[in-house]
Amino acid sequence: MHDESSLAPRSDTTGDVVIITGLAGAGRETAAHALEDMGWYVVYNIAPQLIGTLYELRASAVGRENRFAVVVDPRSGPFFSELADVVAELRRADLRLRLLFLTADESTLVRRFDSVRRPHPLQGEEGVLEGIRREREMLAPYRAMADLVIDTSPLNVHQLTMKMRTVFGTSEEQQLTVTMLSFGFKYGIPLEADHVSDVRFIPNPYWVPELKPKRGTDQEVADFVLGDANAAEFVDRYLEMITPVLRGYSAENKHFTTLAIGCTGGKHRSVAVAERIGDRLRSAGHAVRIRHRDLGRE
Repeated sequence: MHDESSLAPRSDTTGDVVIITGLAGAGRETAAHALEDMGWYVVYNIAPQLIGTLYELRASAVGRENRFAVVVDPRSGPFFSELADVVAELRRADLRLRLLFLTADESTLVRRFDSVRRPHPLQGEEGVLEGIRREREMLAPYRAMADLVIDTSPLNVHQLTMKMRTVFGTSEEQQLTVTMLSFGFKYGIPLEADHVSDVRFIPNPYWVPELKPKRGTDQEVADFVLGDANAAEFVDRYLEMITPVLRGYSAENKHFTTLAIGCTGGKHRSVAVAERIGDRLRSAGHAVRIRHRDLGRE
């Protein structure tokens, strides 16, 4: 078994394959959903012998950037016993294979099965605990050969998702991405916004003849808008306010947020302020996208 630091991407491989297995109730589906959210192609509960074929089909469609994951567990019946041979074969191929094994302690697993009121798939006529122990014994060889073992006992769903992003995500996927969105109130408040701020208190360049035809992305308009003392203070205070919010979003496994700045028409003030705040956030190390929803509508 390897530690997480040894799982960095190699440049000489043709693609990524992650095989997710482990104990029922330990979070196999949560782990798979985390990979799906990062754009991985995920197949659930297939016979191990099909992994290579499905990977090749996917690779023929998307090429070298193929990121392919499968969830394999004892429900695949007699085919499951061949997982070790399949893993050995895939490791000889020109791709990056990682076997992920999810586990948890008995009390945690019993509590999880009780909470969803479902039987353990291997308990038969016996109780949940016997099913857990039977499965743990059955899967012991795969835990021993795993590239990474994650004990999910102390983790909730969000923490396991964050763990998956940390191990398997790119640097961009591990960051919170902030979208700075300018808009005009006359066209409606954007539904996707997590925070909405109103900058109609700033003097409007619309009433300055030489600035009226220009946009907030033009230097003359930006200087006019941000040269206002209240506007400059607003930007500083906004950044003070939003910094702990973004830090909290990251801690709570939120990976996208939209911060909306509105003025009357979405042409001058909101555009200039959104650009300035976006630049400041980018300088502070955040991944930032800037979008001007209503620019050009007038």
